[in-house]
Amino acid sequence: MDSCRHATLVLVPVEMKRRCCRCHLTVSHEELAGSYCPECFEESGRRYYDFDDVEAGGGSTSPYVCEDCGAGVG
Repeated sequence: MDSCRHATLVLVPVEMKRRCCRCHLTVSHEELAGSYCPECFEESGRRYYDFDDVEAGGGSTSPYVCEDCGAGVG
């Protein structure tokens, strides 16, 4: 059993990614850099700029971490 009381919690930032509305390629904001979808461009030669923001990892991890022991809390 863990003896840590998790007194000091730190909010973990959620990494957001972008998913193409056409081919569903998911890339980070840095990789995309405000540009068109590279997958659609390679397939069709057309530049599509339609993206949805999504959480990386599906949001299954805890938003808080104990600063003392590193355990996910919440």
